[in-house]
Amino acid sequence: MKLKHAELDNGLTVIAEVRESAASMAAGFFVRTGARDETPEVAGVSHFLEHMVFKGTARRDPLQVNREFDSMGANYNAFTSEENTVFYGAVLPEYQDGLLDLLCDILRPSLREEDFDLEKNVILDEIARYRDMPRYRVYEMLLAEYFRPHPLGHSVLGSPESVGALTQEHMLAYFNRRYAANNLTLVGVGNVDFDALVAKATEMCGHWSAAETGRDIAEPQGCTGRKIVADPNVARQQIALASPAPAAQDDDRYAAMLATALLGDTTGSRLYYALVDPALADEASMVYDSLDGVGVFLTFMSCDSEKASQVLEIAQRELAKFQANGPTDAEMLAAKNKIASGATLKGELPMGRLTAVGYDWVYRGEYVPLAEQIETLFAVTPEQVIDVVRERDLARTMLVTLGPLENL
Repeated sequence: MKLKHAELDNGLTVIAEVRESAASMAAGFFVRTGARDETPEVAGVSHFLEHMVFKGTARRDPLQVNREFDSMGANYNAFTSEENTVFYGAVLPEYQDGLLDLLCDILRPSLREEDFDLEKNVILDEIARYRDMPRYRVYEMLLAEYFRPHPLGHSVLGSPESVGALTQEHMLAYFNRRYAANNLTLVGVGNVDFDALVAKATEMCGHWSAAETGRDIAEPQGCTGRKIVADPNVARQQIALASPAPAAQDDDRYAAMLATALLGDTTGSRLYYALVDPALADEASMVYDSLDGVGVFLTFMSCDSEKASQVLEIAQRELAKFQANGPTDAEMLAAKNKIASGATLKGELPMGRLTAVGYDWVYRGEYVPLAEQIETLFAVTPEQVIDVVRERDLARTMLVTLGPLENL
């Protein structure tokens, strides 16, 4: 495997992890924009725009877009996060040109008013559906409370009020500013013809304009405290904690990955054995969210409301014990093997490597082969894991809970 890199005159970056032995190829546009780049007046516009990209171009109507993806047998989709919007597809190598033609074309959508008005109702329905999901609600509330007033606390979906007030003009202005050529990275992985990839990008995207696409990367402080939201319609008590973690650019991010695997993997972790295995909770997990200039450890638990106080107490005790004493050698080896196995199995397919390669470049301007990443992971010591949780302090938390209880 080797990385190839080019940059068009307008600033659009093209990279590819070329693996000639692969049976497929994947490609995607990584747009450095998301909820943190929105003002409150246009909250949700990034996700709304993700939908609109598939609603037709000057060359294709929406039906043609979907049919062409399907005719290639493409595995395709898109997603929006707090910081990125990604459009991708995976195909057999002989369909590389067709996939790129389609991806490049839809990245300059028509944004027709009639499509905008129709899709707005789809977005509003999606917001309503997600608000019926307690786990998602507590996640959004947790980020909003922990990051306030920083824009990282913005909802990716937006609110019914903000989306309802969005106009086609708002979206067009946002698109022109954030989907500028110099804010895009085209990533290829697998059996990629890189020269053809660059030639196609030059043909299709070389005339796209550049723009000022900065981002406020001031580090949020991370709020502490607790917020209790009582909702008798939520059957299980949802408990969530947020605490500081390394940024995507920090060298100790590997130690942070191991800390979350040790503490909160869905099986075989400290929280699993303390809460899920004895049937005190139906979920007890921790994830590490590495972001641009900041990171956060997120812990989630779900349980019967009568056990909520006990579950929270046990979880906090496990976090404190880990921060004080760290992991055993056996735990470290198991966690390293689990992360390495997961990354390797996922990376066997070009589609599984696409986001990893893209994020390495978007966040750090680097390419790190999977074997080198695994080598770095296995070099992490227990002392480094202890240091990363002590320096950030797992006890410095924002607690948010949603469910039947009015007090916890």
